[in-house]
Amino acid sequence: MKCLFLLCLCLVPIVVFSSTFTSQNPIDLPSDATPPTPVLDVTGKELDSRLSYRIISTFWGALGGDVYLGKSPNSDAPCPDGVFRYNSDVGPSGTPVRFIGSSSDFGPGIFEDELLNIQFDISTAKLCVSYTIWKVGDYDASLGTMLLETGGTIGQADSSWFKIVKSSQFGYNLLYCPVTTPVICPSSSDDRFCSKVGVVHQNGKRRLALVKTILLKSSSSKS
Repeated sequence: MKCLFLLCLCLVPIVVFSSTFTSQNPIDLPSDATPPTPVLDVTGKELDSRLSYRIISTFWGALGGDVYLGKSPNSDAPCPDGVFRYNSDVGPSGTPVRFIGSSSDFGPGIFEDELLNIQFDISTAKLCVSYTIWKVGDYDASLGTMLLETGGTIGQADSSWFKIVKSSQFGYNLLYCPVTTPVICPSSSDDRFCSKVGVVHQNGKRRLALVKTILLKSSSSKS
């Protein structure tokens, strides 16, 4: 039976779609190892890279809205390649995603400050597989920022690395980290190389993008 759990990512909780895995092989950590802090859902359960989640807003009504995969305006890509957020919490559910961590030293969990890839977890044609993996695209002069799109890679030194960090207010924030070594990042307060992920308006839709001061949580208040 499929289960639903919630995770808050500052702007958003994330919902697990499938949770049927039962571990038969507990992991024994070395006694001298200090495990990183796991990202928790709102029920207190640790995120699992083997499960699927849906990113939804903590706000209601016009301030809400799920994150979904959609077609980018004027794109010539053969598959949907834009990362959007619905304009309201009344409407379709978002597209499920998986978080794929860069470190397997502590099992399948997802940890704060860990570099990770994000992939829309959907059935798709072979041609479109790479168009499920999040990345940051080129600078968009009309919007004055870099937009989130798909077409990324997993585990490579490119524009596909993100991380989840603890918010100073509530929950977590999502950052984009264009670094070359897949390791646990420094804390967000000392990180000079990561950019914040927020929302901008593109052709009447909310598009995830890099922003200077507005995170996903507060960006929706601009609508």
